[in-house]
Amino acid sequence: MIRSGIPQMHVKKLSKEILLMLGVSVGLALIVNFFSPAGIALVGQWDTSQGVVTAKAKNDAVIDNLEIEDVKTAKKIYDSGNALFVDARSRNNFDHGHIAGAVSFPVGQFDNLIDAFLDQHPINQPIVTYCSGRTCEDSHNLARLLKDFGFSDVKVFVDGFPGWEAEGYPIE
Repeated sequence: MIRSGIPQMHVKKLSKEILLMLGVSVGLALIVNFFSPAGIALVGQWDTSQGVVTAKAKNDAVIDNLEIEDVKTAKKIYDSGNALFVDARSRNNFDHGHIAGAVSFPVGQFDNLIDAFLDQHPINQPIVTYCSGRTCEDSHNLARLLKDFGFSDVKVFVDGFPGWEAEGYPIE
């Protein structure tokens, strides 16, 4: 039988070849993605009420057991005066507003700033890192790096500066 000038057996053969090529392409893409250090995660956590939004990539920085998930809890820690609040955002963002008394430590400049930070703050200093809220992982990255350098009491305030500011808490 002929449709539109193409025999049906050729259409079936062509369809099978297209599906085979598509299957091989998708399979190869998944394999490359799996082995790539910058691979895209196929599952993720996208509900901000459950914590920081993340794709849970292989190099994922989210450390759930260190998270302060409530703004009021962060404020209690702040009011105690024991913890140093550390802003992981860029210096420009810090200069445009930050938690009062916080220090700027842009995670992207970690290697340049860690020696001075170590000179100014003891390893046992309680630290609360923060950034731009639940869609930002900079505070988690900074917390992990500080822990790697020996800081033992590091927490991550997941709502960050936007959550703090929204509550009307002290900012500079």
